[in-house]
Amino acid sequence: MIPFEFVFNPNWWYREYGISFDQSFYLDPRRRNENDLLMRRALYERFEFGEPRPALRPILGSLYVAGGFVPPALFGAAIHFSEHEAPVAVPRDLTREEVLGLRVPDLESTWPMKQLLEHSQELSREFGYVLGDLNTDGVLNTALCLRGQQLFLDLYDDPDLACHLFSVVAETIAQLAERIRSVTGSSSISVNRSIVNVDPRIFVHANCSLQMISPHLYEKYLLPYEKLLAGRLTPYGVHHCGSNFEAFADYYRQLNGVFFDVGWGSDIAAARAALPDAFLNLRLSPMRMLSEKPDAIREDVRRMIKASGAPDRTGVCCINMDYGTPDGNVRAVVEELRLTADR
Repeated sequence: MIPFEFVFNPNWWYREYGISFDQSFYLDPRRRNENDLLMRRALYERFEFGEPRPALRPILGSLYVAGGFVPPALFGAAIHFSEHEAPVAVPRDLTREEVLGLRVPDLESTWPMKQLLEHSQELSREFGYVLGDLNTDGVLNTALCLRGQQLFLDLYDDPDLACHLFSVVAETIAQLAERIRSVTGSSSISVNRSIVNVDPRIFVHANCSLQMISPHLYEKYLLPYEKLLAGRLTPYGVHHCGSNFEAFADYYRQLNGVFFDVGWGSDIAAARAALPDAFLNLRLSPMRMLSEKPDAIREDVRRMIKASGAPDRTGVCCINMDYGTPDGNVRAVVEELRLTADR
């Protein structure tokens, strides 16, 4: 059967099960473990996903929500936590001098990694192991948070500054992923749970903001840093949630990646033509999951699987489904994938 994964928005968990996403959800080890158990129980009781009788386990970071805040926080960005929303990093809008003064932070002594690494040691002593990881974000995502919209002008007017910023952020992401892997054995399940169906060791670089720049600018400024990450953090994957994956597919081919998130609205056939041997993780639209009828969702799944053309190297997911998403639409995806397997 073609593998599938669903990730619900914090608002869904808050409204359906009363889970609060305040700071303690992420930075209190007892709360993390308790919420992890609650979420696993809820998913099995409601949809029969996962384990029928889950047990408490030691978690460094939740595996059941998307979105990250650690890389911006390491560079001093304030983080806004909310009961029913993912954490939001407040843009710093650094000056040119402040950007040029940026250096890779010391993970062992900088919030929140200092606290999380201390938690991991405590959990390891208690349980003998630690699971879960953190969203390590992406080079452009974090750079935009630090410099703000001025970064788009820097790409034309101040390329040395942009390159310095990208270099520091890329090295920080690399060190962060390596450190998390050393603790848990994985680094990117919190970027997309779908890698558990391929290889949990895969590092996934988040290119959420990539559709804000042209493929030419990506090739010139960001592809070199992704190549460095790809060479250092194998096996490698890319998260591209935008609707224009095909515009970057030929560049992605240069990364020798094994896993690629293909955003809703992208040309899946073109993605497969560019990356014939890679695992393509096809992303359904959470808005359509919220508003459409099950038959329309089934048709979405059929169309996407057909376009991929390689069922053995294809997965399906829907990320950040909001409160009000009909359970019937979630079940429709699973039923259609089972029918696909029977065909």
